[in-house]
Amino acid sequence: MSTMNQAQNLLTGAEAELDAQFKSRWVDLASERVGGETLACSDDFFAEMENLLKAGRGIFIDDKFTERGKWMDGWESRRSYGRTGARSLEQDFDWCLIRLGMAGVIRGVDIDTNYFRGNAPQAVAIEGCNSVGQPDAQTVWQTLLTKTDVRAHSQNVVAISDDRVWTHVRLKMYPDGGIARFRVYGEVAVNWQDFVDGELIDLASIKNGGQALLVSDMFFSDKNNLIMPGRGKDMGDGWETRRRRDPGPDWSIIQLAALGSVEKVLVDTCHFKGNFPDTFKLEGALAGPTTDPVALQALDWQPIIDQTKLYAHREHLFIRELRVPREQAFSHIRLSIYPDGGVSRLRVFGKRQGPAQ
Repeated sequence: MSTMNQAQNLLTGAEAELDAQFKSRWVDLASERVGGETLACSDDFFAEMENLLKAGRGIFIDDKFTERGKWMDGWESRRSYGRTGARSLEQDFDWCLIRLGMAGVIRGVDIDTNYFRGNAPQAVAIEGCNSVGQPDAQTVWQTLLTKTDVRAHSQNVVAISDDRVWTHVRLKMYPDGGIARFRVYGEVAVNWQDFVDGELIDLASIKNGGQALLVSDMFFSDKNNLIMPGRGKDMGDGWETRRRRDPGPDWSIIQLAALGSVEKVLVDTCHFKGNFPDTFKLEGALAGPTTDPVALQALDWQPIIDQTKLYAHREHLFIRELRVPREQAFSHIRLSIYPDGGVSRLRVFGKRQGPAQ
């Protein structure tokens, strides 16, 4: 195994700061975890387009080959010269059409060519559309990122300044090559007409526009896992803190998708068997939008569920235990776990009473 081939590229300086900003402030609208899907591409002879939206940065296995050539963990097209219909280097490109898992406003992208050293594209461009159905030949595409040079074996992190809502993006790479992962960071735009009046909605769900803003610790796993769709697939697919050496608690603050009541709560410790929290507490607050850590912790937090025992690898449902009236509205909730540990999912069901403040 080649040490050189296994070395992963890491961001530094301003790009690292921009990448951290994207991950802390926005969500990946294209991730397969939230329903993102690659619909079609011009060519994926060497490596399938579906790899683009997978978790992680991709891996490299030195001696792994397929009948078509070197196995690569990304999307890789064949060399474009000699192709039927090939045009010029300026006009010819490969493309991949992606349906976002959540419609939204795009704030930034990461075109990650990790481990594509001699086979990365020279440049990329990104277009978007807002389409109820599947894009077709009549779809009008709008430019989000003009043709931009990219580096091989690197994260290419770029901010996007556009306030329109998109449902699909088209990634172009010039003239051909391979991209390991594609991240589309932004704000979820929920169509509330998809819900009926009086429906109980999981207002914490990332799919509905909930956002994990701040946590005390996420040493083992990301804060957004707590509000992802579905049950966790393993212990890494949850929110887990390191072991505290004081009474705790650890905590996570989530901005709800909209102002709403809290009428049913589910706390799921799926896969957490030897490291689930002993107890938890849930609180709520009503406030305007803020990401300032001091301001968030200083909100007027009101008890929703008193400190309550949890159990390993189990869904815990709470209705009668709620201490707040059904008509009371909250914009933020805080989950505290004592003293530490892991929670797979948190569901906060309520009725929407107004837009997020």
